[in-house]
Amino acid sequence: MSVPALIEAQNLIQLGDIAGAEHALANLAETEGDQALVAALDEFPAKDLLAIIREYDASKESLVNLLVTPEQFAQAVVLEKRYADLTHEQLRGMINSVIFRDGADAAEFLYEIAEVEGGYDALADYLQDRTQMVEHFYRYATFDLYEYGDESKTQAIDDDLLSLTRDTETRASAVDRASVEDHDWMEVTYLLRYELPEIFREVLMKLRARYQVYLRNLQNDEFAESPVAEEGDDEEVDAPKKNNDDGDDDDEESAL
Repeated sequence: MSVPALIEAQNLIQLGDIAGAEHALANLAETEGDQALVAALDEFPAKDLLAIIREYDASKESLVNLLVTPEQFAQAVVLEKRYADLTHEQLRGMINSVIFRDGADAAEFLYEIAEVEGGYDALADYLQDRTQMVEHFYRYATFDLYEYGDESKTQAIDDDLLSLTRDTETRASAVDRASVEDHDWMEVTYLLRYELPEIFREVLMKLRARYQVYLRNLQNDEFAESPVAEEGDDEEVDAPKKNNDDGDDDDEESAL
């Protein structure tokens, strides 16, 4: 890096002063213009850019969040997994704060994220807590789990997910989009489903696979707990049952 502001910002990040690092980058934009900062961010390490972006504050605007390009943001956001945040709250917050900023094309940001290695996983992380609703929206064009949508808009209900492409998918109307403009997961799901169907297909396949793992783990937990409950009722009955099932337990657990 040859830009002093970038060197200063990187040093401050290493010291844990994220606010100071963002201020150093903002000073570059104030003295040399916004485009100078945009160009400089191409030289800024993605991990350091992520450190700044993920510390977003919804109560105030961040110049970096306002100026980062889709390509720069995509390179940074896929590194979020390094923070091992199992709730993915920071991931959702920073994605929302950037892709739904005024004047931004959210679909372009989502496309660029998918283009980077690990991008599909990042999008799946973003939607993971809403897997059942995303699946329902795919099938019935509504997020309401108790409704099944308009048949004229639910072509996918009997289709194989693998056949979902831009050529086969019809685009929903502006009225439909207005009903889900929450600048959050519903709007992201909508954009993926209708604007970027090929990406939606890959993300939903990942969500389905993760959900199956979750169900298997849940079943495994219930299976592991059941002998304990039975032993409290009748030890004499449980003892032979446990012996007879020893071999099967190993096979079943390995299959799961």
